Amino acid sequence: MGIFFHPLEPIVFEDSNTLILGSFPSIKSFEEEFYYAHPKNQFWRLLSEIYGAKAETKEECIELLRSAKIAVWDVIASCERQNSSDANLKDAKPNDIEGLFAKHPNIKRILFTGRTAEKLYFKRFSRIGLPTTLLPSPSPAYAAMSFEDKLLAWQRILRG
Repeated sequence: MGIFFHPLEPIVFEDSNTLILGSFPSIKSFEEEFYYAHPKNQFWRLLSEIYGAKAETKEECIELLRSAKIAVWDVIASCERQNSSDANLKDAKPNDIEGLFAKHPNIKRILFTGRTAEKLYFKRFSRIGLPTTLLPSPSPAYAAMSFEDKLLAWQRILRG
């Protein structure tokens, strides 16, 4: 088990109105230096389907987020872990979520890509008071829902 520090800056724009928070980057995301980089993670595929935009390169993913007014970051700044599973995260220290909101007051809601992110957010930042919603996890480990069911849920929440 080693200590890991979040390698990525948030992806956020002046007019971002929705913040999608994960827990902590996967090992593949560390390697690729980009959010949700594991090829089986459905995050970019879901957003691509919802917004009708390509999300095959980092540049296309960033442009998709820009046009959809979505910011992406993670709750955890550093932690100990053995692999990419949220179940193995120990001694988690939070990112400066409050600082992000101070710099980007247009963000009006927070969506979580998993229960760990949601739980850690509420443990540290519940006083922020913005509306929050738990999305079905885009992780390949979350097989309780089909891609089609996840897509319907994400569409309802994002397009709501």
